[in-house]
Amino acid sequence: MIYSMTGYASATRELVAAAGTGGVSVSVELRTVNSRFLDLNFRMPEDVRVCEPTLREMLMNKLSRGKVDIRINLQRSEQSANAGSISHDTLAQLALLERTVLSTFPEAERLRAGEILRWPGVLAETGVAQDVLRDAVLACGKQAIADLIDVRAREGAQLATMLLANVTEMEAIVTKITPLVPELIARHQQKIVERLQEALGIAAPDTAATIVSREEINERIRQEVTMYGIRIDIAEELSRLTAHLNETRHVIEKGGKVGKRLDFMMQELNREANTLGSKAAAKELADSSMTLKLLIEQMREQVQNLE
Repeated sequence: MIYSMTGYASATRELVAAAGTGGVSVSVELRTVNSRFLDLNFRMPEDVRVCEPTLREMLMNKLSRGKVDIRINLQRSEQSANAGSISHDTLAQLALLERTVLSTFPEAERLRAGEILRWPGVLAETGVAQDVLRDAVLACGKQAIADLIDVRAREGAQLATMLLANVTEMEAIVTKITPLVPELIARHQQKIVERLQEALGIAAPDTAATIVSREEINERIRQEVTMYGIRIDIAEELSRLTAHLNETRHVIEKGGKVGKRLDFMMQELNREANTLGSKAAAKELADSSMTLKLLIEQMREQVQNLE
């Protein structure tokens, strides 16, 4: 199975306040898009900032690439909001911090009541014990990550189907044009022979060469035709295309984190398709080269979304 780098998942838990009045709704949202590396961006209230290292580790254990936006929301119930209380532990820590600062900078202004109330953690807004709140955040994070992986797997399966369909179509093109190559080369070699003979004035059997012998002219024609045949021979390119397509199919069917590997394979396939086009000595080959490049470009765009 292969995985897409794009997806969305969320998880929510409802917590009841310790006093039995009100509570808080905890939600964790994950949004991912494609990126060369794993990029984690957290947005969360300070009350649960302590959960970030654990959530970061959980994500790094499950994901290897992609930009991930993690948003944690704490929504108090109306009853809980009206019953807000002051966290005396946080208030004591803030008072100690102020005394320390004033002992070093006596001229500094003292904290005002409004500033104290706005300090993160001073108001125990949720009415829920901190350890319970943090456990809920981590549980939501774990569930959201599991759901996200399922979403990425489903989208990855769809991408794999599309990629394999393109591989099959490209294999059919290679299979179709491979037996045509000798005939096309022979046809163009014959055209070269006729043009050279006409240019040298020896198209008729009874025409005599005046500067060089007929044998020398014929030998030169054979050399030119042979060199031309070598230049337009695409057997090696077709062989490499077949090998790259086989490897691409194997990588997709094997699954796992294959994004970077498939991106490399797209470069190799595109290189051979371009060479095939530059050597095309017939419309059939030029058309096949163009179709191959279009299919490869479609695959390359989708491969960018794979982990």
